[in-house]
This record gives sequence, C-alpha cells and structure tokens, in this order.
Amino acid sequence: MPFRSRPDGPRRPLAATASAALAVVAAALPLAAPAAAADPAATGRTTVTVNASAGLGTVGSTALGANTAVWDSYMNDPQVVSLYKAAGIGALRYPGGSYSDIYHWVDNTAPGGYVAPGTDFDAFMGTVKASGAQPVLIANYGSGTAQEAADWVRYANVTKNYGAKYWEIGNEIYGNGVYGSGWENDVHADKTPDQYAREVKAYAAAMKAVDPTVKIGAVLTMPGNWPDGIVAAGDTGDWNHTVLAAVAHDVDFVSVHWYPNTSTGDQSLAAVQQLPGELRQVRTLLDQYAGTDSARIGIAMTEVNSNSGSGAFTSRPNGLFAAEAVMTALENGVFTVDWWDTHNGAGAVTTVGGETDYGDMGMLSNGSCSGSVCEPAVNTPFAPYWGIKALGALSDPGDSMVASGTSDPEVSSHAVLRANGDLSVLLLNKSSSAEHTVDLRYPGFTAGAAAPSVQRWAPGDDGLVDATGTATSSSATLAPYSVTVLTMHPKSGTGSSAATVGTPGAPRTTAVGANTVALSWPATTGAVDRYEVYEQLGTTVQLLGSSTGTSTTLHNLPPGSRHTVNVLARDQAGHLSRPSEPLTFTTGTPDDSTCTVAYQVTTGWGNGFVADVVVSNLGPADINGWTLDFDWPSTGQSADSWWNADITAEGQHVRVTNGAYNARLAPNGGNSVDFGFVGGNNGANPSPTVFRLNGTVCRTVV
Repeated sequence: MPFRSRPDGPRRPLAATASAALAVVAAALPLAAPAAAADPAATGRTTVTVNASAGLGTVGSTALGANTAVWDSYMNDPQVVSLYKAAGIGALRYPGGSYSDIYHWVDNTAPGGYVAPGTDFDAFMGTVKASGAQPVLIANYGSGTAQEAADWVRYANVTKNYGAKYWEIGNEIYGNGVYGSGWENDVHADKTPDQYAREVKAYAAAMKAVDPTVKIGAVLTMPGNWPDGIVAAGDTGDWNHTVLAAVAHDVDFVSVHWYPNTSTGDQSLAAVQQLPGELRQVRTLLDQYAGTDSARIGIAMTEVNSNSGSGAFTSRPNGLFAAEAVMTALENGVFTVDWWDTHNGAGAVTTVGGETDYGDMGMLSNGSCSGSVCEPAVNTPFAPYWGIKALGALSDPGDSMVASGTSDPEVSSHAVLRANGDLSVLLLNKSSSAEHTVDLRYPGFTAGAAAPSVQRWAPGDDGLVDATGTATSSSATLAPYSVTVLTMHPKSGTGSSAATVGTPGAPRTTAVGANTVALSWPATTGAVDRYEVYEQLGTTVQLLGSSTGTSTTLHNLPPGSRHTVNVLARDQAGHLSRPSEPLTFTTGTPDDSTCTVAYQVTTGWGNGFVADVVVSNLGPADINGWTLDFDWPSTGQSADSWWNADITAEGQHVRVTNGAYNARLAPNGGNSVDFGFVGGNNGANPSPTVFRLNGTVCRTVV
C-alpha cells in the first residue's frame, strides 16, 4: 500500500522529518464581459481570466499558518516573529506534529523525545501574541487524557486569558498501527476509530465545560490518500465514516494533512489539481453525517508540504508549490492551511534548477548541516517562505477570493477582490525554463488607468520584491519558476465598489429535489432592487434566478448534478454587489423513478477501491437486457476489473451491460442484479450521483 515517510517525527534533537445548459429564469443587466481574446495558440500568449462576480469565499484571519515544535530552539526568536508578520502568518500550530501525542503542557515534557529550552506554552504564546496570530493547539491524545486537555484549556483561557480558540484532539491518530503502519504514539489498548471517536466526545465535553467558546477538531484521513477507505479487521467502516458517524455533532472542525505522493517538485505542483476534489469529498462526508450542522463545521489543513521523496524542499519548485497548494485549499473551503514546518533540519542535499536544496521541510533555515554541507544562517527564508509571503501580498483577512483560470497549464492564477475594491491577481509560471506572456481579462471588474502595483519572486530576485512598472493591468510577462502579484484599482464608478448595497449573507438550501432547489439567504444592507443567483461555470457565471426577497427556487436542474452558486444584490442604479459566500449543492434523483441503484464502496486503500452496485427494476414491465450508464465525478477514477457484468468507459463516462446470466430484471422489484468492480482513483473518490438504466434516471439509494 502507498505510504510516505513521516515528516513530523524527530531526526535529531533540533529537527523533524517530518454542466447542461440551464434556463435563465430572470432577466438582468449583463455582467461585464471580457473583450474577445486572441487565440493563445496563434499568439504564443496565455489568457488569464478573473471573474470578480464568482466568489470562492472570504479570506479568514487564520488562513495562512505555520507549524511550530517544542524541539525547535529557534521557534521563539524575535526574527521569527518579524518574518511571520511580514508574510501575514495568522495561525501557529503547537506543540509539533507527532510530538503532540507525547507532549504534556503542564511541565513542558515529551517522554521519549527532545524538548528545547524556552519552548514551553507561555513562551509559545508570547510569539503568538507578538506576531498577531492565533494558536492552533493539539491536545495530547496518544498518552494524555480528557482531564489534562481540560486543564490546559483552563490555564490558557481562564487563568491566562489567552483566548485560544482552536484545539485538535491528537495529531495523526490513524497512524497508531491500526492499519498496519504505526508512527503515532497511542497508549490506548483499543486503537480503533471507534475508540478515537469515544475519546473525542469525552475530550470535547470536558474542554467545553471549562470554556464553551473553544472549537474542537477531530482528525480525519485525507480522501484519496492512505489510509483512506481501509477497513481494519473487526471494524465496520473506515476511519472517516466511523469517526464522523459518532462525533459529527460534537466537533467544530475537522483536520486533514496533505503530502502529495510524488517524486519531483514539478510533480508536486501538478498534484495540486487533486485538492479541490479531495476537499469536496471531505465536505460531502460532513454533509452526510452532520446534516444541517455541516455548515458550521470548518475544515483545517493543519499540515502540508511536498512529499519527502520529491527532492525539492528549500528550492524554487517548493516555493511555487506552497503558493499554489495553500491558495487552492483556501479557495476550496479550508479556513487555515498550516505549513510543515517553521524550522525542521537539513536532510538529503540535492541540486534543483541550479539551486542547492537542503532537504529541509522548514520554511526557515535552522543552520543545520548534512554531511559537509551546511544551511545558511539561522532564520534565512527558504523558497516556501517566499511563496507564502506572496499570498500575504495577495490578500488580507476579509478579502473575497474570486474565480480565475488560464489557457495554459504551465500558468496558474488566483485572485481576490479586496475590501477596498482593488483586485489582486497571483500569477504562477510553473515552467522551469519557458517565459510566459499573459493577457488578462476581468469580467465583473474594470481596471482604472493607473498601472498596477507588482510584487514578484523570480530567479535572481532577493525574495519578494517590488517590480511595479514591469506589467500593465492587461499584460504581464512571467519569468520561469516565478510568482507575480498584480494589484489594480477599479475605474471610478464601476464594479462592486460603486454599489450602494452590501454583500448578501451566505445562501443555504431549504429544499432539494431532483430538478429544483429552494434557496434562502440573509438580507443585506442598502436599498436592494433585487437579488440574483449566479452559477459558477469556471470563470464565467450564469444567472439562475432572481428575487425581490431573500429566497427563490431554481428550476430545470438536471438530476444528480452539482452546482456552485453565489447571491449578488443589485442596487436601484443597476450596480451589483460583491458575491456572497459560495454554496455548493447536488440535486437529488427522482423519488418516483421506475428503477433504483445502490452504489457502495466496500473497501479502499487510498488509490484504489472495491465497489458493489445493486440495480432494481420497480416498473411494471419486464426488462430483458439492460445497460447502466454513469459518469465519474473525478477525472482520476476508473473501473479496472469487474464481475457479474461487462464495463466499458470513454473518458469519465462508464457503461455497464448485463452478462448472459443476469439480463432479466423482473418488474415491481421482483429481483435485483448485483455487480462489482475493482477501481482506481488518483485523488478523490466520490460516488457517482446519477445512474441511467436503459436511459431512465434511477433513484439513487444509500
């Protein structure tokens, strides 16, 4: 089974290794549209499109985070505080990955591990306060108790009044050996996910009895990554399903870690495309088990770095990976992304793109050596720091992330609509050798005449530098392996900054059918002419509904289809507000269908799975010979071998046909056919949402 080496156990005392067009149901003034772009293939240029009306969520105060560790003697250096502040780091996680499950806060000890002087909880909180960040604290599950955690909450928030809000219960507890590989300390005799769930409930109750305002987080496995989907001997389900079935209403957030299983820095960069699907699957699990509570449960990615086999940690590819992975996670609903690590320690020394890579998973040097090769001076920023600092230059807490996209896979983009109406765009050239010139288009935003401010991190730059004057609001040339941030003021009297109404509140579904969805949302401020609901279609938007009140019903939606929408308010002068927080929903399947399909993943191993499918005919007519059609939700899914049926595929579309021995489906549910397959998944593995039996959309059952 796939497995990565652990980045968060100690190497040495001071280091750690650590869809279908939809009817427009209301007329509207058109959104701003881009000028026709030249064909990139003909011009050799890349088109970047940013749609300021397609909102992806709000940047929170804890968005950019970093891990700290009690074995790091430099964790509280004043220079570290300055570097955190300069990069906009707003969350600091403590006491350090797997160390969390051997660490006792009251006496600053970690039996079996090294604790550096001056790294106790109060010293850490000094760094937190000085940097203006918030702590993300990990209660000791491995060798601790609910009472010990409650005492820590009392000391932090009652005795010291630190206001520590976020508390995880343990680190990577699924790594306690229950699935065969064990790196996480866990002294419980019962190491099953059921036991972890029982303890999470106990920890949450004890900690909230001391301070009801604390937010409690449970550890989940990342979908599509080991050990996701594995059912251990004697268990009734895998880790995520077992834990969430028990604690979904007891926790306030869930914590996942992501280390792509790749061999090079460029492969790690490419792997970021898996993140949206994997995070969407986490949210689907929360929706399944928490129901209406799901909206209040956050997702935290409390560790991320490129995989330890990539050979690119301190050099430029990992800086681009940091910017790309962190921003992608934030755009897909994560409220904090915490880089592993602040300091870590030198590992295998390699040369990447002409740069020395010290094999160090930290964002700052700790001055250690690997053989005869030593790192630069302590606290010298490595490439990931500059990637994260570029994100700090891109946005501030309260800014709105908006949709963007490019015509060339070697260039990626991310964008925010700032609180003051400015638009900032992050451009990454992921090619190690080719320069790219981009043409920028901004539906929903009109740039003013002034040249944009430009900040850049490119080969030859001494960190993130001011490069204003090197780009215009419509064009920029990107050096190889570079990160560029453009910030533009809006043309006076245009865009959401000209609107006299506020941003509508987050929409929610009040009823979901096979073809209709009812929505409601909190009213906004100002004299609203009407509210408009837009669906995101990449970097374009489509009007789905309009209302003079704070609710509407969307019609003519295909069964089993997924949609992401924003609500915008239009004032009496015709100006549109900023987009609301996004809402993603999936329509149902027809209750009155003449067939049903039950699809169940029975086991998995991170990048593969076994699925069982049961098909029933509820209609009055006999079926003799059948086909079942469905589409994979994710590009990385496949059916590789099968039984009791024949399967063919073209792209993401799958067709299943009966065997000679199970062609008959008796009417009125007289019998069912059962087939299965072994599948593969490169990333997320969500279940298909709609199945068609001989062309009829079936009701999907659990």
